Amino acid sequence: MSERKVTATPQTVIYDDLPLFMRTLRDVMRDDIEKIRIDSRENFVKLVEFAEEFMPDAVERIEYYPGERPIFDLYSVEDEIQKALGRKVQLKSGGYLVIDPTEAMTTIDVNTGGYVGHRNLEETIFKTNLEAATAIARQLRLRNLGGIIIIDFIDMVDVEHQRQVLRVLEKALERDHAKTKCTGVTELGLVQLTRKRTRESLEQTLCEACPTCSGRGTLKTPETVCYEIFREILREERAYSAETYMVLASQPVVDRLLDEESAAVADLETFINKTIRFQVEQHYSQEQYDIVLM
Repeated sequence: MSERKVTATPQTVIYDDLPLFMRTLRDVMRDDIEKIRIDSRENFVKLVEFAEEFMPDAVERIEYYPGERPIFDLYSVEDEIQKALGRKVQLKSGGYLVIDPTEAMTTIDVNTGGYVGHRNLEETIFKTNLEAATAIARQLRLRNLGGIIIIDFIDMVDVEHQRQVLRVLEKALERDHAKTKCTGVTELGLVQLTRKRTRESLEQTLCEACPTCSGRGTLKTPETVCYEIFREILREERAYSAETYMVLASQPVVDRLLDEESAAVADLETFINKTIRFQVEQHYSQEQYDIVLM
């Protein structure tokens, strides 16, 4: 690559990473993996050649899958991807995890859900936390979450229960190919750990930010947008003093302006002594609007 840097002409590729199926073998392969199955004959041949040169121990474990049923369906991969992209993860006991990745850190909240246990609340909490510890380690790998991770286990009174849950979590994290470090339980009862970022998370790889909410995950209500429109009309009136105002907005916003907010619209028309008209724009998002001076 150093020689290429010197001799390369403009717009020449200096370095290009391996294709996905080879990167997967290179980055994810471990001693405890029994089989690597691939459903492309062409890629199977390339993968075996790559393994023979760089990872000879893996050659015998690479297997071509010729079946008619799609390999993703055979192993329910699509279902696992959908679950790994969801915010909520169900536990077998009836409890669940809520996983919220943010720019600064990822927070994971553990909840008992419908699980009530057989003897008492402490038993319910302990068993849910034990199951959650194993599930969290798996979700970190599946989603490839990195950086600071804060886990809010359900509060446990028994100190020994806290130690056991922490041990289960640390044991489950040992299977992770990415470097992780668990710092124990904080004074607030939170478990914090760090996981080395190796590449983009699953969500960053497969998804893009919602164009409607810009990745926030929420939208302003029609009522909020209506009052934004009122304030904008007042600003426009003070600056330009048009004869009539035409409001272009989404169907839910216009419906509210003509119904629940009709009295407020009438008061505003009286105040500025101008007529305000409304027009639905079907392609507008709920937060989007324009005010046309006429």
